Amino acid sequence: MDQPKMSDKTSNVLDINGQNFDPNLYLEKLFKENTLRQIMDQENEIVKDTQTLHSDMQTLVYENYNKFITATDTVRKMKTDFKKMEDEMDLLAQNMESITSFSQQISSTLQETREQISKLSGVHSLLKRLQFLFKLPATLKTRMEEANYSQAVQDYLHAQKVLQHYGNMPSFQGIKADCETILQELKTQLRNQFNNPDASAKQLAESVDLLLQLDEPAKELCSEFLTCAEKRLSEQLVMLRDQSEQRDITEFVDLGCSGFLSDLCLVVASFHDMFINRMNTDNIENNEIFENFAAVELNTFIVNKMQKYFELVQNKVDLEQDIGDTTILVKALDRFYRRLQAMNTLCRDTDFAKTGIEIVINAGRKQCKTHLQVLKMHFADSLTKMRQALTTPKLITQDDSSVNLNEMLMSLILTVVEKVKGVLQDLVVFIQPDVNFAQRELFRDSFCVDNVREGLIVCFMHHLTATARGLCSNNVSDPKIPPVLLLLLSKFCLDFQNGHVHYLLSQTDELFNINPKESSALTTENEINTTMQESAQELLNYYVRIQGLNISQMLRKSVETRDWLHTIEPRTVRAVMKRVVEDMASIDSTVAQLYEDQGTATEHSSDSSRKTHSISVSRHQYRSNWSSYTPTHLDSTLVSNIHKLFSERIEIFSTVEFSKVSILTGIIKISLKTFMECVRLKTFSKYGLQQIQVDTHYLQLYLWRFVADENLVHFLLDEILGSAVHRCLEPVLMEPSVVDIICERG
Repeated sequence: MDQPKMSDKTSNVLDINGQNFDPNLYLEKLFKENTLRQIMDQENEIVKDTQTLHSDMQTLVYENYNKFITATDTVRKMKTDFKKMEDEMDLLAQNMESITSFSQQISSTLQETREQISKLSGVHSLLKRLQFLFKLPATLKTRMEEANYSQAVQDYLHAQKVLQHYGNMPSFQGIKADCETILQELKTQLRNQFNNPDASAKQLAESVDLLLQLDEPAKELCSEFLTCAEKRLSEQLVMLRDQSEQRDITEFVDLGCSGFLSDLCLVVASFHDMFINRMNTDNIENNEIFENFAAVELNTFIVNKMQKYFELVQNKVDLEQDIGDTTILVKALDRFYRRLQAMNTLCRDTDFAKTGIEIVINAGRKQCKTHLQVLKMHFADSLTKMRQALTTPKLITQDDSSVNLNEMLMSLILTVVEKVKGVLQDLVVFIQPDVNFAQRELFRDSFCVDNVREGLIVCFMHHLTATARGLCSNNVSDPKIPPVLLLLLSKFCLDFQNGHVHYLLSQTDELFNINPKESSALTTENEINTTMQESAQELLNYYVRIQGLNISQMLRKSVETRDWLHTIEPRTVRAVMKRVVEDMASIDSTVAQLYEDQGTATEHSSDSSRKTHSISVSRHQYRSNWSSYTPTHLDSTLVSNIHKLFSERIEIFSTVEFSKVSILTGIIKISLKTFMECVRLKTFSKYGLQQIQVDTHYLQLYLWRFVADENLVHFLLDEILGSAVHRCLEPVLMEPSVVDIICERG
């Protein structure tokens, strides 16, 4: 710790510029560490620095000396100036004393004269007033002839106190009577302004103000003013009502704002200035009582007029609900609402903006209802076009498969979605940031949630399902409704459920800033999807039922119209069976365009990929349970009963799955069940039974490929053949080989 201190001290001693500089130590160190040449150079450098410092010190001394001389001269000059100023101040004090003395002498001299002059001035002023009083009647008449009522009132008020003071004197009684007569005429003229239809609001306000200055009863003037204003505003309302049908909504609102509302605001402002605010400063009647009276009268007047105006606006808004330019409607409503907000600042006791927002909300609600009707009509037109396209007469070689159902379905979905998107874009102008009423939470909650989302989008989706379900009837089917339309709408509802419902709801929530999580009262996406699913299921079930009944009708007629007791030996398959197979093939082709198999079908036999007229090996191996028995065995029902015991119960009108094989299975079940019931009601001869045998075998050859489980077809056909055996007088079946040959030829 000591060494650093020594080092610091040594360095301070050797610093030539330091205070503790030691020349001996410095020289000793210099001699030890430097050569002679370096010592000489160091000496020269020190000499130069010394000379430079000496020169700088001389310069500094000279400069300070010059400044000292200059300061000395300045002080000497200031002493001279102060001496002169002191002399002048003494002279000024002497002058002021002299002026004061002269002023006192003058005041004392003119004291008596001032009093005389003051008296003369008062007499002169009084004479002037009396002279003005003598000229007042003529002056008032001149003002009346010039219609300068304001100046006439001012002249009268200027002389009123003098006239009242000297009016009882004989020389002034005539003047007073003339002035009162002229004044009465003046009041009459001012009151006539109230009933003058050409008088402006400014003129009315001036007339009321002059009458109040003449001490007319304020309550009476208040009532007269409002009566006159009511007539004028009623005329504005009549004109507005007459122009309602001739002008569009923008012109109508502009006319109302610049006409009726402007005049009403002017009336209110004038009323406040003339009666309420004026009463606070003038001592006329009881100010508090009159102010309450005037406020009640004015409020009643305003509310009555505004109610009539709101009725006109509401009627006009109702007339403008046809789909047009929504932007124009919104701009008109926005100006209407902004003007009402300005009215609130003028009429503090009433909230016209609240009534205005109700009109705006009602306009938005009706606009949504109108759009909903347009969407419904558009959907109805689309369905009508589809029905016309599906019911157009076809050639004999054509069937439903000639129409591209998938394209028709995609076109329907696309038009519906795009139409809804267009409606949303049209309505979103109601909530633009520059729209004043759109910032009100009351409007946004009502319009966005109740009207757009629930009242328009959700209602339209429910309308879609309701319209689709409306085509389904528990009664006999409408022949005008093509069954394939039911199939299309079923797929339409199913596809809508699988994405379009979510898309439209999310678009609505995004455009209109709706958060479904914040409200439990909103219809959820799952609820709509459930309705779509149920509608699709109902339509599909009804389609299967209709198609099944159509085929059943053919089979029923073919059974009921034939004489089965006198039929000939079968040589071919009946035409109706071929028609059934052809119809099923057509239905299969139609359904395949919309519904694909979903892996629910069981494994088909080995000829499932062959043509319909071929007979597979497995099919030869299969024979009806009744085909292997001799005629003697057919007399017993034991075989049939045993077979039923070990067979599963078949539900004919069961729910259909959304797959082609399930749809066709449902149709076939209904058709064969009807065929079986019809057979049970007939009595057959031997040949009639054999014809049923041929027909059922033909159906076995071709219907199995349409169903999920071919054993189902086998079972139902066996039931039909078994029923025919029971109803046959001579139950003898044909040889299976012969039946195969006949079916091959068929």
